[in-house]
Amino acid sequence: MPLLEQVFEQNKNNVKLVFKNMPLNFHKYANPSARAALAAHKQGKFWEFHDTLFTAGKLSDQTITNVATKIGLDMATFKSDMDSTAVRQQLEKDMKDAEKAGVKGTPTIFINGKKLKNRSIQGFQVLINEALKEAGKK
Repeated sequence: MPLLEQVFEQNKNNVKLVFKNMPLNFHKYANPSARAALAAHKQGKFWEFHDTLFTAGKLSDQTITNVATKIGLDMATFKSDMDSTAVRQQLEKDMKDAEKAGVKGTPTIFINGKKLKNRSIQGFQVLINEALKEAGKK
């Protein structure tokens, strides 16, 4: 079971995942992929798109289209949303949030604003427990 799934399983009543995009400039398909994921989100399929794209192999415009088709997105809406001002603005906001938080690479994980350094189940749990304690939940 992937690490994030383990974290959620152990903390299902206390953890919420917030995903922010930070496409790296040197990666030709990072920006289109991020916009595509945000467009898929508008159809309620962010995670399905995200997970399928990550296992699709080499990124290309065709790969993005193939994944969107495979998961059953309305393609006209998807293409329109992917190039929309709203999606571009959301991506820009995500990137500004990442810069403000000091993110230098991906993936970067924060738990209640604290950067996770130990990416083990124990590392996650320590920061989660600290956050819950601060919130008075544990």
